[in-house]
Amino acid sequence: MKIKEIKLNKFKRFTDLTITELPETAKLVILVGPNGCGKTSVFEGLYYWYRYYGFNTLWEKDYYIKVANKNEAGSSWFRDLVTLSTYDTNLNSSNEIHGRFYFRTAHRNEPDFTTSSLSRQNDPKEVTKYNSLMQTDTVVSENYQRLISSTLSSLFDNQNNDKSVKDLREELIGKIQTSLSHVFDDLKLSSIGDPLVNGCFYFTKGESENFHYRNLSAGEKSAFDLLLDMIIKSVYLNNTIYCIDEPETHMHTALQSKLIAEMYNLVPDNGQLWLTTHSIGMLKEAKKIEEQHPNTVCFLNFTDIDFDVPVIIKPSTIDSTIWNKFLELAFGDFSKLIAPERVVFCEGSVNGASRKNFDADIYTKIFSAKYPGTSFVSIGSCSEIEDESNISMQIISRVLEHSNIIKLVDRDDKSEEEVSSLHDRGIKVLAKRHIECYLLDDEIITKLCIVQGKRDKIEECLTAKKTEIDRSISRGNPKDDIKSASGQIYTDLKRILSLTQCGNDTASFLKFTMSPLITQDTKIYTELESNIFA
Repeated sequence: MKIKEIKLNKFKRFTDLTITELPETAKLVILVGPNGCGKTSVFEGLYYWYRYYGFNTLWEKDYYIKVANKNEAGSSWFRDLVTLSTYDTNLNSSNEIHGRFYFRTAHRNEPDFTTSSLSRQNDPKEVTKYNSLMQTDTVVSENYQRLISSTLSSLFDNQNNDKSVKDLREELIGKIQTSLSHVFDDLKLSSIGDPLVNGCFYFTKGESENFHYRNLSAGEKSAFDLLLDMIIKSVYLNNTIYCIDEPETHMHTALQSKLIAEMYNLVPDNGQLWLTTHSIGMLKEAKKIEEQHPNTVCFLNFTDIDFDVPVIIKPSTIDSTIWNKFLELAFGDFSKLIAPERVVFCEGSVNGASRKNFDADIYTKIFSAKYPGTSFVSIGSCSEIEDESNISMQIISRVLEHSNIIKLVDRDDKSEEEVSSLHDRGIKVLAKRHIECYLLDDEIITKLCIVQGKRDKIEECLTAKKTEIDRSISRGNPKDDIKSASGQIYTDLKRILSLTQCGNDTASFLKFTMSPLITQDTKIYTELESNIFA
């Protein structure tokens, strides 16, 4: 099963979130962003949907409903909180939903167990294990019981009469041993003990033979837990979405890379693996997987998004996403992990809300398709970019020594002599005063009218723009200072074209409605491209 689109309405921290345009070819979907940005809440939404529509089960209303909307929720609060569409699977009944999702919480911890008795385990397709994904997740001992049950079933299966004990053992734990060897160089699963006396998993590493599961390190336990569970549950599951919250817990970066590669291989092609992560190792490996298996990996970036307003998230390009995550680390020599081909330092505030990273975000939206290996970074004012001693740029330039570094500033009121001097110092200058000149160019406003199906409004919109610029000039602003008039231009365009959900303020309107219109077939795109990349 492959997810096409998810909608979360007044669910947990989201007012109206749509995750869309997920490609049918995606086998690995990674959610990235800082703590508290909403990654796990998406998994909670999927889990809510699975329990409600698959098992007619609800939990506490106060846990699901967004705090700001609790007083508005009526008796049917549970309807339409989460809607889901898939590519290839009909989910018309609860039975068809059973087993379509697999969940592991971020709170996986079973440090020790030993069993001396056997107990029947439920079919994982027919039950849901948690009330919510904030609960502790312990499955190692359960999977031990399932493995023993499979062993006994195999012994009494007449089809296995001609098989040796060695062959049966290989069938039962061979896949686990192989998977473990892909992640660890020296750790081997050696036996499963005596289930009626000292039932547990036993391992060998170096000269240490048959030591108890409890003696594994936290990272080894974490990796073994995930691999074991995916392998054991694969007997029961098919056409399934695997959702694992922060699989990197307790693990070294190198181990994280191997783990995500192995989990990717364990998921059948008709399934999908969804992960949340803070791991640069996993992001690096995802890049490698995408190179080996094109169009199978996509990232959903939850960084710096205001979820109190309607939001649409679409898959990000891998280079751009990895770069943003890389900057958050801000220490150590990670240049060999994954460096963008090109880094453009541009103007723009690194603080605030609506204008934070405004210029960088705009350039990224415009050029990510043609230049996926280029990352734009807002570094501050033009003087900060022009300053050769800027510490931030020095550090990043030193760390990313293999990337091509470009410095880009707005034209503003710079004279021809100043522009020439900046060019001599390797600093590029926009041909127009600032980015708003491109976003609100007549060509792009005309395209907006056409896209909205209102060609008859083109002249009215262009006239409104000219009127607002004239008013700005009368206030003492330069004639090409479109930024000063942009707020009123936004208001006029919104009114004339009857636009809705186009952005809650001027910055959002320019970023989410206007910048996508600057495409490779426009003259403005060519001009802006020449300013930066020529």
